[in-house]
Amino acid sequence: MKTVGSFVGDWWRLVIPYFKSEDWPFAIPLLIGAIALTFTGVGLEVMFNEWNRRFYDSIQNKNEAVFWREIIFFSILAVFYILNFVARAVVSPYLRLRWRRWLTNHYLSHWLHGRGYYRIELQRSVDNADQRIAEDLRQLGEYTMTLLLGFLGSVATLVSFIFILWELSGPLSLDFISIDATIPGYMAWVALIYSFIGTFLANIVGRRLINLNFMRQRYEANFRFSLVRVRENAEGIALYNGEQRETDQLNLRFADIFRNGWQVLFTQAQLAFYQSGYAQLAIIFPYVVTAPRFFAGVITFGVMTQTASAFGQVQSALSFFIDNYTSLAELRAVMDRLKGLQHATDDKPEVTLDVVPQARADVHAEGLTLALPNGQALLKDAEIDLPKGKATLISGVSGSGKSTLFRALAGIWPFGRGHVNIPAGARVLFLPQKPYIPIGTLRDALKYPDENSKATDAEIVDALKAARLGHLVPRLDEEAHWSNILSGGEQQRVAVARAMVFKPDWLFMDEATASLDEASEAAVYTALKQRLPSTTMISIGHRPTLRQWHDRRLDLQRQPGETGRLVELPAT
Repeated sequence: MKTVGSFVGDWWRLVIPYFKSEDWPFAIPLLIGAIALTFTGVGLEVMFNEWNRRFYDSIQNKNEAVFWREIIFFSILAVFYILNFVARAVVSPYLRLRWRRWLTNHYLSHWLHGRGYYRIELQRSVDNADQRIAEDLRQLGEYTMTLLLGFLGSVATLVSFIFILWELSGPLSLDFISIDATIPGYMAWVALIYSFIGTFLANIVGRRLINLNFMRQRYEANFRFSLVRVRENAEGIALYNGEQRETDQLNLRFADIFRNGWQVLFTQAQLAFYQSGYAQLAIIFPYVVTAPRFFAGVITFGVMTQTASAFGQVQSALSFFIDNYTSLAELRAVMDRLKGLQHATDDKPEVTLDVVPQARADVHAEGLTLALPNGQALLKDAEIDLPKGKATLISGVSGSGKSTLFRALAGIWPFGRGHVNIPAGARVLFLPQKPYIPIGTLRDALKYPDENSKATDAEIVDALKAARLGHLVPRLDEEAHWSNILSGGEQQRVAVARAMVFKPDWLFMDEATASLDEASEAAVYTALKQRLPSTTMISIGHRPTLRQWHDRRLDLQRQPGETGRLVELPAT
């Protein structure tokens, strides 16, 4: 198990940024309020403890006037206790809600804006980043507030009741074991020793839960991801008759969950057995210790019950780690997963391949060296000129690195070096082979990614018709998961229509018409040429039919295991 110092240090680095953030005017007062309500609750428990003595003494002494007075006092205390309970049920959850909102914005910013999501998927540096953002961030706030307030409440309870227990228990003479000495406040010492031994034993029993809970989160996320994969690839699985294979794979994923769940269950059962026995013994233990003094007439029944109550409070406070060991183990697992995500998104490679806007008309790449994630070289010190106004086709056999070059020109490929210069202020659009269509209305999908698009309905309709998607015009305002509704060819034509709406100065297409037949491909390029006369098109593909739509052709030639090179060939 990691040391307490390491645990606290990791927790502090994850938690403290929120309370220094722009939301601090809400965060700090809410935290102070939650802590104040916790201490107030402890104060009410102290008052209840004093009430116990007076109330039970009134019963023993058969003092009816004091009895009814204490009933009234209890009613007043109960009202304040209920108000405190309700306030605690609002303040702490509201702080957790605001905290989760800030954490989600913070992690999403690092994950998306810095292209951390792309690097993570390329390098497989962490698993299930989405689950860590959706679940672990929520659990960080919940466990932190529950455990923090519980710990502070336990400290306040310990400080308050240890002195009460010290005064009530009095000295213990050791004459019964032939030792001429006394132990002052012996019940306080008994409570301390009892709880420390219990905490030590609980750590031995439950420390396996930390790694088990970490793995549980991973297995659950893997299973959910596999289910989503089946849903999103339903047609392909059905065409391949792959139901049995998918069933086997899903059962294997769930087998991990079941095996881990049994290990967690077995460990928790061991811990629960120990915790339950520990708690039950704590109920009767103070009565056993105080009984001789009560039956000897040294203390009253009220003092006996107050002593037992104070012992229970001290024991409960000192047993904080025993009672919350499972939650602490889960918090440790959550923190480890969030640390992994944070390191993966913040661990940005040194920028050696950059895209630089310059005051020139052409797109130009120099010193361009590209490699695969495994280090295999694709290009070395290549120089590429893409003149404005000249449609260029970049071709090559499958696997030669055309799509990697496409990503490098877009500035997203992290494995390489060199400079890509683009005209300053130019509107650039990249169309991948598999288009991304966000869930929402078809109108928004056609405007994507330009949130400030001023395209009119007439322009959008015209673009759809030009892309041979006129049948979708009546569905412009329909919200749907379009990637699951449209065929591959229709999705590519939606991307082409998006380009007509966007009106880029430079349009890069990576086999963006590969799912179309030759007639549809010809219609799409004709429409692009007619509606975007000032756009320079750069197409990446290997179909010979693409050559007629371009003014020049660059062929990426690479033999297996060798570094590739770009060779200019006749366009036709």
